[in-house]
Amino acid sequence: MLKTFRILSLLEGISYLLILFVTMPLKYIWENGYPNKVIGMTHGMLTIAFIAMAFLMKKHQKWDNKTLGIVVLSSFIPFGTFWMDKKYLRNA
Repeated sequence: MLKTFRILSLLEGISYLLILFVTMPLKYIWENGYPNKVIGMTHGMLTIAFIAMAFLMKKHQKWDNKTLGIVVLSSFIPFGTFWMDKKYLRNA
């Protein structure tokens, strides 16, 4: 379960960075919105899965509510899931 969550957090973080640094410039500078739709939908599904799995991991890893909150919030901050993986998952 931990390995799956680590992979999911990596994919969620990469998809977020793709939106910020690739598809948003494509959309607003070069007026090509299609990549944003595709990556945006994928990122949305990954974020929902990440948050749902974070709640499952709370019980599995015996996290308190503060830790769960930090883990969930990390998905909304650029590079946050990579930091969260290093701090909470890598040594678990």
